[in-house]
Amino acid sequence: MTLEIITSPSLAAVRHGFFTRRGGASSGIFEGLNCGPGSSDQASAVTVNRDRVAVAMDVAPEALVTINQVHSADVVTLTEAPAAGAGAGAGQGDTRPRADAMVTRVPGLALGILTADCQPVLFADTRAGVVGAAHAGWRGTLGGVLEATLDAMETLGAQRADIRAVIGPAISQAAYEVGPEMMEDFLAEDPENARFFAGGTGDRVQFDLPAFGLHRLRAAGVGAAEWTRHCTYGDPARFYSYRRTTHLGEVDYGRLISVIRL
Repeated sequence: MTLEIITSPSLAAVRHGFFTRRGGASSGIFEGLNCGPGSSDQASAVTVNRDRVAVAMDVAPEALVTINQVHSADVVTLTEAPAAGAGAGAGQGDTRPRADAMVTRVPGLALGILTADCQPVLFADTRAGVVGAAHAGWRGTLGGVLEATLDAMETLGAQRADIRAVIGPAISQAAYEVGPEMMEDFLAEDPENARFFAGGTGDRVQFDLPAFGLHRLRAAGVGAAEWTRHCTYGDPARFYSYRRTTHLGEVDYGRLISVIRL
């Protein structure tokens, strides 16, 4: 099956893609393009899937770089591709940096972010020749990972007003019910964050993660920011979803990959 790649006109000047789960080698609950080495999927299937993504991005497999994502605001600046085979897996041998965003100005280096409801955010300043990619769940977004990515891009010569940022497939507000304690964390930072929550059942509320991400990007001064408007929870044929897996009582879930390169 052919890979399905969602792209944005805002990033048309650079090679990029928000990959769906279609076209992969994984089977069972991971059926499709599971690119998460941290899942319990067969390692050989994950390797085949990542190799297919590398081919689609026109890079060697070792030039497709991912990180050990930990819901932080930490950013890695990449100045060269890793050695072949280095840092591709998870577990005790995982040598990938613990961070949640990457930036580079190295042509041919593909930055890959793994998600399954959290926001994958791709950035580009084509005038300066700088790109970035961030994993932005609610903790990372609240903690400043998007702003930290912009700061790191500026260090490489990007201009904030020239940066285009696109949020890919992520969980929508209608599917994202959270508890009052999470809302309290957001209100403690800024009472106006209440606008990102809507009434739910009992003491539960519905959180609008993409709207919050767009707010943080625009407030930070990016030239343009948008969401592709794809909900990971509501489309199981195309997207993996941690929350949907939890509701179904499944033992694990696949990870989508979103990639950008110069």
